[in-house]
Amino acid sequence: MKKVSAIICAYNEEKTLKDVILSVSESLIVSEIIVVNDGSSDNTKKIIEELQKEIEITAIHLEENKGKGYAMAVAVENAVFDIMVFVDADQRTIPSGYITQLVSPLLNNKCDMVLGYSTVNILSQDVNPLKILTGERALYKADITLILDKMKESRFGVETLLYFYYLSIGKSIKFIRLKGMTHKDKYKKMTSFNATTSYINEGWEITYTAMKNYDLLLKAIERHVRKGIKL
Repeated sequence: MKKVSAIICAYNEEKTLKDVILSVSESLIVSEIIVVNDGSSDNTKKIIEELQKEIEITAIHLEENKGKGYAMAVAVENAVFDIMVFVDADQRTIPSGYITQLVSPLLNNKCDMVLGYSTVNILSQDVNPLKILTGERALYKADITLILDKMKESRFGVETLLYFYYLSIGKSIKFIRLKGMTHKDKYKKMTSFNATTSYINEGWEITYTAMKNYDLLLKAIERHVRKGIKL
């Protein structure tokens, strides 16, 4: 059976990081845990070092904040197994068995990448119009080795990059709703001003990444037009 590397990238997530790492360590399907401390200024490093006393963790501490894409790429470069499972460090509620949900479609050869998303309830409907941006995902390491440099430059646009890259090369994507999973709202993690600024910056990084990799978008559209498939 192919083995799984679980990757957790954290930037100032001291309130949730410990529970997230512990939940990953309880998954029997995970063979390796890699935690990237992306230049945190809180107790993230201390939490990782304390957990290393009881759990086997490959810890990567970046001196300064490089952005989510860079942290993810560095983790992949240091991973030794076939399947990468990316797990957000800001999970507030963690459903049981969610890693198995993410990995199973790959092990059963049903797709090339799995995106696990949470939802919000609007007018009695569970929706997530931005589910392609989810941080919970599983994929094969071999499929992304060619774009690690692009990932390092993408910061918070990394999920957009991965989505359009997979479409552009004809890889299949499966969406799975992770029932019960919630994440900490930025307004609960920092001041209103800092949270608003952070959301604006992330929006710009996503837009910039999409514009910079416009060729991937065009290839994805061309491929899907030929096949008559909707994006």
